[in-house]
Amino acid sequence: MKFFRKCFSVLSPVEWGLYLASVAAILTAFFACRCTQYLYLAGSLLGATSLIFLARGNPAGQVLTILFSCFYGYVSFTFRYYGEMITYLGMTAPIAAAALVSWLRHPFGGNRAEVTVNRPPRREYLIIFASGGAVTAAFFFLLRALDTAMLPLSTLSVFTSWVAVCLTVRRSPFYALGYAANDIVLVALWVFAAAQEREYICMVICFAVFLLNDLYGFWSWRRMQKRQAAAERAAEAGPSDAC
Repeated sequence: MKFFRKCFSVLSPVEWGLYLASVAAILTAFFACRCTQYLYLAGSLLGATSLIFLARGNPAGQVLTILFSCFYGYVSFTFRYYGEMITYLGMTAPIAAAALVSWLRHPFGGNRAEVTVNRPPRREYLIIFASGGAVTAAFFFLLRALDTAMLPLSTLSVFTSWVAVCLTVRRSPFYALGYAANDIVLVALWVFAAAQEREYICMVICFAVFLLNDLYGFWSWRRMQKRQAAAERAAEAGPSDAC
């Protein structure tokens, strides 16, 4: 708990505003819809908390992502979104664990609360997209065999999730855009569910909130990338100036 209190203590006023607004939107949607599934609420709040830490490049966000994946996997199962269940439990959670290791091994300036932003070569992006296509094709047949609801969107969600988690492991700022794309797909998925059962409206609001947080995460990482590059240039110029 002391570790997470320390993480919250360094949030900027903008981040506090975004986080509190996210929590308020999730709580309002949950109680307005008279939802009785408190696991939905717990998962949504975990997700919102993980995103504000991920936006800062803090490995604590990966720990919470693993927990969120477990909650969301259960929620997806309840509506036969087996693609979501398998994706988050079988892919997002394990790769978030790998990302946690990667982030802890690459702290910026010895600060373990901030990961070093990476600049993967273009060929890695091509590999990620190509492998994502192969994984998605394989999932399509599996999900069809399981009679997955909303099969086209569920299949697309696999692709966007794959791209997002791979970019997260590689510490690329574009991970946030991958998750933002996934959020758009998930909003569409849960709109369909909410049309049949009102309590799923809270999941629509949840992923709409996540979309805003991921867009902020991309902006935050781009700023972080520039700041770290400037610090590295200053460190390299220091010894030469002294000479």
